[in-house]
Amino acid sequence: MSVNRPFTREQRMTIVSGMLAFVLMLVVLQLWLLTATMNAYLGGDDGVVWPGAAASLACLLLNLGLLRYLYYIERCRR
Repeated sequence: MSVNRPFTREQRMTIVSGMLAFVLMLVVLQLWLLTATMNAYLGGDDGVVWPGAAASLACLLLNLGLLRYLYYIERCRR
């Protein structure tokens, strides 16, 4: 029989630390993506704008999914 217990404080801190590291990587990726896309666009390459916007949107959705999971963990704690 499986018991659905909330995470302990140490488990939550481990999860949040991992999520924070992943979010920081995604933000750095988005910053690099913005820089590379703007450099290519200003250099005259118009074909890179929409793929760059799609990749940035994917990063945003991943971050929002992590935020939603963080709220879920907090809700289950109470």
